[in-house]
Amino acid sequence: MYAFWNNSYYLIILAQIFCVAHAMKKGKKDWIYIIIFLPAAGAIAYFIREILPEINRGEFTSNLQNLFLPNHNIKEWERRVRVADTVTNKLQLADAYAQQKQYAKAIALAESCRVGHHANDVGITQRLARLYFYNEQYGESIASFKKLLSSRKDQMNNQEDELLYAKALEGNMELERAEEEYKKVIRVHHSLEAMYYYGLMLKKQRRNKEAAAQFQAVRDEIELHPRYVRRMNTQWVRLSRKEMAGL
Repeated sequence: MYAFWNNSYYLIILAQIFCVAHAMKKGKKDWIYIIIFLPAAGAIAYFIREILPEINRGEFTSNLQNLFLPNHNIKEWERRVRVADTVTNKLQLADAYAQQKQYAKAIALAESCRVGHHANDVGITQRLARLYFYNEQYGESIASFKKLLSSRKDQMNNQEDELLYAKALEGNMELERAEEEYKKVIRVHHSLEAMYYYGLMLKKQRRNKEAAAQFQAVRDEIELHPRYVRRMNTQWVRLSRKEMAGL
């Protein structure tokens, strides 16, 4: 009996260490305190809320590799580029750099692919719009998104890019246009993430009543979504609750 509890103790410690490392890698700092101060319950809750959705989306294996072998993909794609210096290989290497937040290297590689018949490639333009945003080069990100929009008759292909465009406009201090884009994403997609970031922008402008309305909308609207959507968006509810407490 003693051996069982002794082994269980070490399993809990290992689970705790893994969950803390995963939370740090994902930038989910709020979870770290819960995992540390509620070892078993915290690790179980973190697994259900954060890791299980990754497994369901088929992302867990690659994320696990990035957590414990962060440079594995980079080294593999660097080797492939040395063997065959193709656009496809260079873009895969750019993606590997981006996964490790080496955005300057990723941008340089993606830009080097814009030659010949790839000069106006929509996929490369889309990559660059995102990479410039994550590298906090908001002007360049906006320019790439505008080029993307012009090639698609003013339509983005997905919600993620629409939201990044709004955030890039905000980062570039084009606040009126950013507000229009946030409202558009919310209206079209009912995006809880967009509501949260729009609320943050309003809070920064000290429009506290409007900000509170957005944060409350996140908390209200999540109940209208299917269960799998609720699981994927719980972080926006948690963050909205935290922001409301500070108003």
